[in-house]
Amino acid sequence: MPDTRNTDAAPAAVVRRVSVTPAAQALIERLRAEHGPLMFHQSGGCCDGSAPMCFGLGEFITGDADVCLGEIADTPFYMSRSQFEYWEHTHLIIDAVPGNGGMFSLERPTGLRFLTRSRLYEDAEWQVLEAQGRP
Repeated sequence: MPDTRNTDAAPAAVVRRVSVTPAAQALIERLRAEHGPLMFHQSGGCCDGSAPMCFGLGEFITGDADVCLGEIADTPFYMSRSQFEYWEHTHLIIDAVPGNGGMFSLERPTGLRFLTRSRLYEDAEWQVLEAQGRP
């Protein structure tokens, strides 16, 4: 698996909450060309398990119960605040793999699906995150 620390050309003093693999970035660019600006929301279960769901920007309504973790491939990535409480010590890596996407996610007809991988932050990264503030 590729090294995911400080990806998306982040300066060394910044630690990101979410990053993207080249495969996922290519799929995001493909979907953006077809659908326009996009957004992600990390599903918390229910119908589509815990898949990262891709929508047209603004097609999924976010509010005070959601946290924006950052951007991947110039696309905002959200998660519910309650789910973030469980995952705050992990860096999320969004990948694209063969399969069917979530029922309401834009990648569904492509033969690929987005997949969330994760890893725990190293101590030095956690210190930077604490200094950056939440999320």
